[in-house]
Amino acid sequence: MPMPLSSGDLLRSRYKIKRIIGQGGMGSIYLAEDTRLSGRQCALKEVEHDKSLDKQLSKEAQEQFKQEATVLARLDHPNLPKVSDFFSNGDRDYLVMDFVPGDDLRTLMLKAKHQSKFLKESEVRKWANQLADALIYLHTQEPPILHRDIKPSNLKLTPSGLLKLVDFGLVKVLAPGEMTITIIQGQGTALYTPLEQYGGDGSHTDVRSDIYSFGATLYHLLTNTPPADARERFINPESLLPPSKINPAISTQMERAILWAMNLHPDQRPASMTQLRDFFTGNTPFIQRDADEKIKFSDLLLIPLFKAMFYVSLGLTSIGLLISLLV
Repeated sequence: MPMPLSSGDLLRSRYKIKRIIGQGGMGSIYLAEDTRLSGRQCALKEVEHDKSLDKQLSKEAQEQFKQEATVLARLDHPNLPKVSDFFSNGDRDYLVMDFVPGDDLRTLMLKAKHQSKFLKESEVRKWANQLADALIYLHTQEPPILHRDIKPSNLKLTPSGLLKLVDFGLVKVLAPGEMTITIIQGQGTALYTPLEQYGGDGSHTDVRSDIYSFGATLYHLLTNTPPADARERFINPESLLPPSKINPAISTQMERAILWAMNLHPDQRPASMTQLRDFFTGNTPFIQRDADEKIKFSDLLLIPLFKAMFYVSLGLTSIGLLISLLV
């Protein structure tokens, strides 16, 4: 992890660091004062690229950062913080965004859990609608944009009740036919990450990866219980309890929407965020799925993590069988 900046540091002769408000493996997020616009506070997302990259790849990573930051700066949606600037300082890149005041949804969930309560489904539905609006907006850009790190702590609720999807740390611009280097190399947060996102280069991800994270986020918010991560579920399919087993107040419709979004194979999830939103809001009374749709085992092996875990499981089974024959 890079050494964090100190309070009072001035970047680009403009942004005065106040304090760290978030931290990750590739850098920190800072609250900063914009000295050119009196009274304006902003959030600075710091990115330090993988030091193991050679000089050429490091240069390509910085170019990719600039290209993707330019795309993000053009975005304009009420549920997304505005990206106002980006720049490099030595071997670190910075993304300047609106600072969003208020609590994140993880904090609100933990408060409810501390009081032995669940968040009301009616409230979570309102937040889910706003999040869906933001994702539909991102996914319908040309080219589509994936967030890739949707989770309760990346969803902030402003004092006016507006939900904001923050932290574009793992954002990926889907350029057709290209292998892209993402702004930060990583896979997201394990509890909310689909199997296909563990491929490293992100070549197997699409909008359905964000849909999985959306479902996992709703699961956690409505149950106060972290969902079993995708790798554990691959080994033990029964590890993910239906949400209503934990919180009986959850409606059947919401539960079905969550579990649909959280299917392990992308082809068994909704094809778009619009399709999922139409279902959990009641605009579509059933799950649209081909009656004869079947997922072949060979399709599963196309996902790197499925393939690796299958062969590891096969190897362990073979070793166990061999030992039992020798004893």
